[in-house]
Amino acid sequence: MNSMMNRKIMSSMHSTHVLKQKEIKQKWILIDAKGISLGRLASRIAYMLKGKHKPDYAYNLDNGDYIVVINAKDILLTGNKEDGKMHYRHTGYPGGIKEISYGELREKSPDKMLKISVKGMLSNNPLGRVHLKKLKVYADDKHPHKDNKPEEIKL
Repeated sequence: MNSMMNRKIMSSMHSTHVLKQKEIKQKWILIDAKGISLGRLASRIAYMLKGKHKPDYAYNLDNGDYIVVINAKDILLTGNKEDGKMHYRHTGYPGGIKEISYGELREKSPDKMLKISVKGMLSNNPLGRVHLKKLKVYADDKHPHKDNKPEEIKL
């Protein structure tokens, strides 16, 4: 009986705090993508969108930050990726495969190029889609999120 009471007392002293969605504080982060490699930038963004850079990370909650990326047109493509790396999509119709090189994709819509890369690094589930919505990418250095006071970080 005495050992049972000791276990009960000990278990109440060492209770684990479970993080709840309403306790999470999300910041706005600004990243200048000029001269940064596409893969390195995308992996760092995916890491921060998930919230893995925070000490209170929980895999089942959305505790990542909002990420604003500027100068996406100046992202660095190393090696032969400009012409050799292709992005494929399918229209859903027979023979409807479309391809575009990353060089053309960067000229046409640089924001889409980065979003595709980050999407591939996130979970393919509803939480991954929530994470991706918090990524805001702009081709030049103008963005409409100045009111949110994003904190600029260097990668």
